Amino acid sequence: MKPGVAMLTRLGPSAVVLAGSFMAAPAPAAADSEFCHGVDFDIKRPLVVSRVTAPARVYFVRGADENASCPSDAPACRRPDYLLSGDLVLMGKTHPPYVCVAFQSPLARKQDWTNGWLPASTLMPVAPSPAPKDSDWTGEWVHPGGSITIAEGGGMLKVDGLQTYPALLNVHTGVLNATVRPAHDMIAFNEDGSTPFDEGTEGDCLVRMQRIGPWLAVEDNGACGGVMVTFTGLYRRK
Repeated sequence: MKPGVAMLTRLGPSAVVLAGSFMAAPAPAAADSEFCHGVDFDIKRPLVVSRVTAPARVYFVRGADENASCPSDAPACRRPDYLLSGDLVLMGKTHPPYVCVAFQSPLARKQDWTNGWLPASTLMPVAPSPAPKDSDWTGEWVHPGGSITIAEGGGMLKVDGLQTYPALLNVHTGVLNATVRPAHDMIAFNEDGSTPFDEGTEGDCLVRMQRIGPWLAVEDNGACGGVMVTFTGLYRRK
């Protein structure tokens, strides 16, 4: 599932890049490598969060779907929206020397996402917290449009989540309800957790969670709710 694009002109130092509130249609295969519509779920590769490290503003770069000569460092390819040092982004595919990222601040009230190319040289991957304790996972975590509650019980962790998407005529929803045991510094589950994550199929609700600093980084495969609903993003403790 690919996030859609929402424009912004200034992003603060605590912001984060994520999956979007508007899902874009798949790009034509012929030019897909030069299009950036957010991050894609990969069952074999956990989502990577990176921090902007450049001291000055880092402007998003247009893709080939906006200008046939992009992405490049030509002035015509520079978009007006930018990130600042310290901002966190979710990493997608690469088109050297650029990386496709998605951005949404976990402090935002609305589900506004910004997707686009950024120079790879301005980003530094952030390592997940090593071997978190159960208490590092538990609590109520909130994110624009939804929340996830993780509680201890019987030696396992109980994950309950609700995400909404305000469509034109109604509200689409998604839910999580799983009992899991963290492994390899990560929570990963398929549907209710009774089936191993790596045995999941395209139609199953597949979810992975990592602790990134104070944040809970969540990704799903877009099959955990109605149309346009995704739990993907960075969550903060309430």
